[in-house]
Amino acid sequence: MANATWNIDLTHSGVHFSVRHMVIAKVRGSFRKFTGAVSLDEQDPTASSVSARIETASIDTGVQQRDDHLRSPDFFDVAKFPVMSFQSTKVEKTSGNGLRVTGNLTIRDITREVVLEAEQLGIGKDPWGNIKAAFEAKTSIDRREFGLTWNQALETGGVLVGEKIEIALEIQAVKAQATEKAA
Repeated sequence: MANATWNIDLTHSGVHFSVRHMVIAKVRGSFRKFTGAVSLDEQDPTASSVSARIETASIDTGVQQRDDHLRSPDFFDVAKFPVMSFQSTKVEKTSGNGLRVTGNLTIRDITREVVLEAEQLGIGKDPWGNIKAAFEAKTSIDRREFGLTWNQALETGGVLVGEKIEIALEIQAVKAQATEKAA
């Protein structure tokens, strides 16, 4: 079976992250604006691929002052680097509905290979006749490897912002409708 294109449904998907704050707590946030597509081979998921673009200015941790700092040159520098992206290079089947998606993540024009541990949750038809597929994926990165090095030492030891970023994706994609060719 040929690959079909599935477009990420922004209203039913999420790009979330968490990072240690002051060593003792976690700050959680998300990116609100992103696009992407999955080229899915339902018979052979290893022949599939995924690409995504995330608008860095859409970061939202629920605290305006923190979000503004994250948008600044200290972190994402959204004026200079408005988009981060992911492009898969390999998809492997693991157990059950599990997938290991290897790909290139680019943040601040620095590209590193990352591995997403993913699960295909299912495929179904919504009440309006759209075919949808759902996936979850997670990974962690060291933010310093992407040029996100700002930090502040704490009086009690440790640093203000953790180095390890946990990333969690909840993706619902809608199958693109095939267009009929004119005779």
